[in-house]
Amino acid sequence: MLSLNVEDILFEGMWDLANGVTLNSYIIQGEKTALVDGVIGWDGVPENLYESLGDLGVKIEDVDCVIVNHMEPDHSGWLESLLKIKNDITIYCTQKSADLLNAFFDKTINVVAVKEGETLDLGKGKIISFHPVPNVHWPDTMISLDTQTGTLLGCDMFGSFGRIKDHYFDDEMTDEEIEFFEEEGIRYFSNVMATFSSFVQKAINKTRELDVKIIAPGHGPVYRTNPNKIIDDYERYVGYGSGKGKKEVAILWGSMYGMTKKALDRALEVLEKENISVNLMEMPRCTESDMVAAVYKSAGIIIAAPTYEYKMFPPVAAALDEVGRKKITGKAAFSFGSFGWSGGAQKELNEIIEKHKMSWDFVPAVEFRGKPGEEDLAKVEHGVMELIKKMKIVVE
Repeated sequence: MLSLNVEDILFEGMWDLANGVTLNSYIIQGEKTALVDGVIGWDGVPENLYESLGDLGVKIEDVDCVIVNHMEPDHSGWLESLLKIKNDITIYCTQKSADLLNAFFDKTINVVAVKEGETLDLGKGKIISFHPVPNVHWPDTMISLDTQTGTLLGCDMFGSFGRIKDHYFDDEMTDEEIEFFEEEGIRYFSNVMATFSSFVQKAINKTRELDVKIIAPGHGPVYRTNPNKIIDDYERYVGYGSGKGKKEVAILWGSMYGMTKKALDRALEVLEKENISVNLMEMPRCTESDMVAAVYKSAGIIIAAPTYEYKMFPPVAAALDEVGRKKITGKAAFSFGSFGWSGGAQKELNEIIEKHKMSWDFVPAVEFRGKPGEEDLAKVEHGVMELIKKMKIVVE
């Protein structure tokens, strides 16, 4: 295993990662040597990979073949350098990856496009079987199984954000590290995989049919003792995208001059009294990565936003639109907010929900002119309590 922590980046050019991410690559040796995916610096410098191989006593010139599970450049960007050294090296990948190899690196010879169940024999009992899992999260993706050890090389499947400091394996991790990768796993899944949850579920089903003893993803820890933990976690994460969630409320909110904030304060009092954890997301101050993760994992959503120029407060509207793009459906929700000369926030909220076919289960909205009066605050309290009732049905 080769691993590199990467920090201070925008993953995919947009997701802020406060806790970094780990890139993993793997060497499989029989009579022949295979390199699975690749560890590179975020700037694409491949020397990190070559130095790490040297530490294992492997020269890049001695690698016989490469297994590309996924062509996204955080795993494949180093191939441009490799092909200058060994242009005749054989690459095993799906047909869609083969198409991308040609598009990215003009690589067309010695490319073997594999299909479901086909194998690569490296000698000494090392047989690798290939299993395409399209749209997890690119259409070219596959997972590869070392049938001798039962090690599933999942690339993005079963991955997580978060840097690894000391413990790379599940049986070494402390309780704090387990909780850390629970949160970073949800962030990763919601940011990267959520749109493709139905395809992820198919990949989970396929994984359960294989004789898997170890799960070695392209990001995050290796599960060598209890691979079922991350499989079960991923199945739980899939459920979060269709309405289930933790006993938590994510609040997407914004307030121009404090009127909506007054109602929000009352809502927070109710949630605290009812012992409901809160993920408070002030837009646009919080990152999009945090916002999506909070909405994804929470069983209940509160949208607290005023009307702005006949529509919803733009940062909250933009956040909701991104949530819709991630196909986060079926959430229990409640909205409220202030308006001045005219309303309009609720109308745009309904339009966003309808446009993305989100099918959220809303408590009746509360809108008020200017600051909320006691009657308005009482309606907000009632709305929060009704939301909590809806949440109880879907909490996991």
